[in-house]
Amino acid sequence: MHNKNIKEKSEESLGRFIIQTILLAVFILAIFYLLFTFVLSNDAVSGISMQPNFEDGDRLISVRHRNIKRGDIVILKAPHTKNALYIKRVVGMPGDTVKFKDDTLYINNRKKNEPYLTQGKKLYANGELYTNNFTSGKLAVTQGISRVPKNSYFVMGDHRNVSRDSRLIGYINKNRIIGVVKLRYWPVQKLTFY
Repeated sequence: MHNKNIKEKSEESLGRFIIQTILLAVFILAIFYLLFTFVLSNDAVSGISMQPNFEDGDRLISVRHRNIKRGDIVILKAPHTKNALYIKRVVGMPGDTVKFKDDTLYINNRKKNEPYLTQGKKLYANGELYTNNFTSGKLAVTQGISRVPKNSYFVMGDHRNVSRDSRLIGYINKNRIIGVVKLRYWPVQKLTFY
């Protein structure tokens, strides 16, 4: 009789443990689902437009609904390709004029340094421009405005000669931006917080 009670209590404890473990696992999965649906985005770099700072296949975590600043790396919905994402750097903020002359960035006619391009520019040391001359006034022809509009951004890839960015696709409305990149976690040897 005594052994029977011990066995029943043991089975009851095991059953309770299994139920608690399943509930805990469901709770943790629900937290991760909500976190990656509403707060974070897990994305992979596809292509070479951000080389050499980001390579094809790099895995990133970005934070949704962040205040966007100049220099931020963002994940955005490609304007002309359904279900495609781009990774770009924010160069121009709302109200800015953007100009490149002789490989130099000018925002509102003031020279701006782009230290994140140093490594890439070394690949073009033979006198070739890394960023071709451009002015946001050229976008006035296609988009009717030469200043970055309210709630929009001028974005560019770091590999300027191959990047499909605001020079071609125009200003990017804030609602197209999924998140601001905060972590590269793959490959592990390139783990970086931004």
